[in-house]
Amino acid sequence: MFNILAILRTIALVGTIGTGLLALFNPNAAQGFTGLSIPGGRGKTEVRAIFGGLFIALGLVPFFLGTPAFQMLGFAYLGIAVVRLLAIFIDRSSVQSNWISLVIEILFAIFLLVG
Repeated sequence: MFNILAILRTIALVGTIGTGLLALFNPNAAQGFTGLSIPGGRGKTEVRAIFGGLFIALGLVPFFLGTPAFQMLGFAYLGIAVVRLLAIFIDRSSVQSNWISLVIEILFAIFLLVG
């Protein structure tokens, strides 16, 4: 019998790693899902390092460290979601991609914190 929580957590981790891999190997794609503009090489390096390297590490570490790392990543997603929700209203950035990101961040936080 399968454990649905383990599957949902794995989806959150793979999604995090996938975001990192996309940013690492195709930093220009980050413009589409972040709205950030990357004017030159320095910007690409930043996207590769932060959205790439950091997200890959955040997604991989829970596989090795277990529960505390799952919880840490869950709280990170929860923090991102809370700030994004506030920022959507403060910045008047109620666009579809922001709402999709918010839903994903809330779901990932739940998957990683429940249990």
